[in-house]
Amino acid sequence: MPALIDLRRRIKSVRNTQQITQAMKTVSTAKFKKSQRAVLEARPHWHNSPDLLSEVVSWAEREVHPLCLEREEKKIEGLVITSDKGLCGAFNTNLLEKALSFFEEKAQRSQVNLVLIGKKAFSFFRKHPFPVDRTYSEQVQDLTLEDLKELAQFLMRLYVFNRTDAVYVAYNEFKSILSPRVTVTRLLPLSPPEGEAHEVLPPDWEPEAGSILNSLLPFYIESQIRHFYFESQVSEHAA
Repeated sequence: MPALIDLRRRIKSVRNTQQITQAMKTVSTAKFKKSQRAVLEARPHWHNSPDLLSEVVSWAEREVHPLCLEREEKKIEGLVITSDKGLCGAFNTNLLEKALSFFEEKAQRSQVNLVLIGKKAFSFFRKHPFPVDRTYSEQVQDLTLEDLKELAQFLMRLYVFNRTDAVYVAYNEFKSILSPRVTVTRLLPLSPPEGEAHEVLPPDWEPEAGSILNSLLPFYIESQIRHFYFESQVSEHAA
């Protein structure tokens, strides 16, 4: 009889777990559809903005904005975006392994500091000897646009005041439900495309290119941080 009671208790526990995971799946599916629509609608803006700004940078004086100045990478800031929870396959594992490999290689020549989004990133990197400047490890999905704007401003301040020489971001880019793409990209400094030479007269900017950069570049960095965050969110729900 005790064995039968224990078996019934186990069966009930399994059923409760199934109900919980099914509810989580339903919620995640709804969030995925909403996030996917937002990301796909915004992608043309996110993908075209770098080309436009690179064009402005290439015509403007390079000293016109400190966020455009190239420096030797003695100090690097890395932003790693993961989820708070598991139950999403290799979503976090693949990203963390690639981020670790990338920043370990950079650490051979540079000082590497990190900003971590997600409990998974925090629990993973606390086992490794990288100084952590900031963590966002509670309710990642509830980060507001104001939170992301403040993060972008923090990273820009680091660069402007020479506390870092480059900013890299590791995140999951949404490609399809079955295959998010782990991506590590440089956010700062912003540079014009390599190898491009202008063979025609510069366009007649109004106002002049330097003023445009001063207005648009901070907004561009903020929009890129939002882009990385929302790509990660939709990839998580898809997983």
